[in-house]
Amino acid sequence: MAPVTEDQVEAVRALVAAIPPGRVRTYGDLSSEVGLASPRIVGWIMRTDSADLPWHRVVPASGRPASGLRSRQLEKLRAEGVPIVDDRVVMKSARL
Repeated sequence: MAPVTEDQVEAVRALVAAIPPGRVRTYGDLSSEVGLASPRIVGWIMRTDSADLPWHRVVPASGRPASGLRSRQLEKLRAEGVPIVDDRVVMKSARL
């Protein structure tokens, strides 16, 4: 993995914290905005440092959550009114 600075970690955390209920952003959106080499780095940050963040509002560009998180993530997103069809976030409507 490419080196990640504390400033980049904090920038990702701030962007995730700013996603309003009912909206989502992708790992790629956040990666591009912070200037990270890969969306996977955002995934790493989210896995290691997101317990206090609305982690469920960050989804893959496909809109389909990872299988290990799918049920919990979709439940949280549905509760916020995020449009979901066939267990996939309707990105055209929900993407911030």
